[in-house]
Amino acid sequence: MMEIERKYLIRHLPEDLDSYPHDHISQAYVCTSPVIRIRQKNEDYILTVKSEGLLAREEVEMPLSRESFSHLATKTDGIIIEKTRYKIPESHGYLIELDVFHGAYEGFIMAEIEFPDIEAANSYKAPDWFGEDVTMDSRFHNSSLSQRTPEEVKDFLSHITKS
Repeated sequence: MMEIERKYLIRHLPEDLDSYPHDHISQAYVCTSPVIRIRQKNEDYILTVKSEGLLAREEVEMPLSRESFSHLATKTDGIIIEKTRYKIPESHGYLIELDVFHGAYEGFIMAEIEFPDIEAANSYKAPDWFGEDVTMDSRFHNSSLSQRTPEEVKDFLSHITKS
C-alpha cells in the first residue's frame, strides 16, 4: 500500500481533545533503513515495513503476537517512541492523526494527515492551529526521532519550542 501523508508541527491543541477517539502507542525500530517498526497500539501488536520516501512511500503492516512483539523488542535500537494518537475528523473529509508524545519526547506534538493521492496532498490547506509543515524534513520521521541520544532529544525539543 502507498502511504501519502503530510506532517505538521502544532501551534496549539484543539479544544475538547479528550472527546476524540485515541490510541496509546509504543513503537520501536528493528531497523531504520529500510524502516522496520514494531508497534503496540492499545492491545494490538503490529510489524510495519516502510520504503524510503518523504511525502509518499510503500507501507506494509502485519499482525504480531504479543510473544513475537516481546522477542523483537529485544532487537530494537534507540528510544521507544511513546504517544497518544488522537483521531480528529477534518473539514475536508480527511482524518488528522494528532500525536501527543510522552516519555523521552514529553511535550512534543505533531500531526499527520494521509491522502488518497499526491495531488490531494499538495493542494491541502492546513487548519490554523497547525504550525510548520515538516513533511519534507526527515528529522521528524518517528524512525529518526527514535535514534537520538537523550542530549540530542533535549536539543531537538529546545529548537522546536523556539520556532
